[in-house]
Amino acid sequence: MKKYISWNVNGLRACVKKGFLDFLSEEEPDVLCIQETKMQEGQEEIPTPGYSQYWCSAEKKGYSGTLTLVNTEKAGEPLSVTTGIGIDEHDHEGRVVTVEFADHYLVNVYTPNSQDGLKRLDYRMTWEDAFRDYLHGLEESKPVIVCGDMNVAHEEIDLKNPKNNHKNAGFSDEERGKMTELLGSGFIDTFRHFYPDAEGMYSWWSYRFNARANNAGWRIDYFLTSKELAPRLVDAKIRSDVYGSDHCPVVLEWD
Repeated sequence: MKKYISWNVNGLRACVKKGFLDFLSEEEPDVLCIQETKMQEGQEEIPTPGYSQYWCSAEKKGYSGTLTLVNTEKAGEPLSVTTGIGIDEHDHEGRVVTVEFADHYLVNVYTPNSQDGLKRLDYRMTWEDAFRDYLHGLEESKPVIVCGDMNVAHEEIDLKNPKNNHKNAGFSDEERGKMTELLGSGFIDTFRHFYPDAEGMYSWWSYRFNARANNAGWRIDYFLTSKELAPRLVDAKIRSDVYGSDHCPVVLEWD
């Protein structure tokens, strides 16, 4: 069985000081996809014994950034690794790492936040369409697993206070509609595949108002897969017991 993990660490160097490397060695995933590294490759050495590192850093220091760690003994050497989605408008913020394996692509994504007042919503809508097209382009040759902080709670069940957050970043009709469109185009939300009615299952909590202690959170971190991988899915987990960031890791187990 393969185990893939995705985690927005909200600053990799800070998370390392809060037990990140212990988590990696205890869990021993085949692949760990990291979002919001907030650092550039080479700024500081992050030791990950047994794992190859594939970085996509933002041009702006201390901002965004994705990193995919591959246990080559377990997962094998990637056939190829690419960064970005091949569109200049979208490829300066370190948001996508794509690793190609023999029978699938694994896409690690940190979706742009629409920000307070939805001031970046128009850009987010452009990104969503371009990213969906990118995934379907990959699917033309083999199935796709996409994971990461997708910055949207899809349905009301996916956050604690839906009524208070309607029209806020991450729960606007427009963002939710784009996730509906992506799922409708042939992707599976693996957590809802296994737990369609599970409530109170969140992956992000504000640092304010004791949100995590009160479990006033949002489920905005996902593993999505091409529909043809459905028979191979074993389980999807949200590891709310793991601290070190304002997000917790999410896990996909599959054959």
